[in-house]
Amino acid sequence: MDRLLTGLADNWPEESALGRLCAAWPGENLGPTGASLPLRIAGGLHALVLSDRDAALAAVYPPNEVSNVQLIETVLAAFERHRDFFRDWMQNAPQTNEVRRSAALIAAAHWITARHPLPFMVSELGASAGLNLTFDRFALETGAGRLGPNTPALTLTPDWTGPLPAAQPLRITERRGVDLNPLNPHNPQDALRLSAYLWADQPHRLELTRAAIAVQEAEVDRADAIDWLETRLATQPEGQLHLIYHTIAWQYFPPEAKARGRALIEAAGPQATEARPLAWLGLEADDQPEGAALTLRLWPGDLTIPLGRADFHGRWVRWDAA
Repeated sequence: MDRLLTGLADNWPEESALGRLCAAWPGENLGPTGASLPLRIAGGLHALVLSDRDAALAAVYPPNEVSNVQLIETVLAAFERHRDFFRDWMQNAPQTNEVRRSAALIAAAHWITARHPLPFMVSELGASAGLNLTFDRFALETGAGRLGPNTPALTLTPDWTGPLPAAQPLRITERRGVDLNPLNPHNPQDALRLSAYLWADQPHRLELTRAAIAVQEAEVDRADAIDWLETRLATQPEGQLHLIYHTIAWQYFPPEAKARGRALIEAAGPQATEARPLAWLGLEADDQPEGAALTLRLWPGDLTIPLGRADFHGRWVRWDAA
């Protein structure tokens, strides 16, 4: 991917159909915190390879090895052959559903259960295809120990530092997510979009995603996340802990949506009881240079617990909570 994107930066076809499309793109932020045009381009190329639509392009993609010159020349030719495809593909924002982020969710769920041994009602904001809604069906294997079922759908093996929370009997009685544009992982076109943003030189990510798709049965509603959350907060039953969580999603919500969502959760928090606790878990970027912060707020008591930090794609976790 480094070779691909560096090569395109050095040989960008400004006068091509794709070049003109990008040059005319509205707004000034075309990078990873905005329109993410390089990501869209890379995803489109990989989609062509995965869908067997371009044999010449597939021949220069992993596991094949070619020179930088051959790689870029073939990619530029693919842009010309697939003008209509890229025109349509570029209109949709990138969507990933990084399963490896569930490593942090698994550890946090066990930590929470040790303090509130109740079944979970889970609500994921920005859930995409909902693959991380089934985190309780995944195993976490670390040098500090193992968490998860004996026969997991998949096993996550991040580089782990710090203690591992004690294993607890996780029970999720109801799980649901929300996204402005949810993907159905059992729809071939949606599955292709999910897979296209898992790079060809990282086949393990694709293997994990396919394993997660095989067990994904949770509902992901198409809705505004904060409107949806307001309804979810009003439906928590007695005898269950409501776990609200998001992983690298909150940061993309508009400021007014984040303010309203925070206000809704903070208003619901004081109503929580030991028989009806509320937890708000986020894995999100902050002002630190390395990875994302894993932070938990827990009611009753309005506790804020910095659980640790994790890589944006779940490659490593630094667990700090006792």
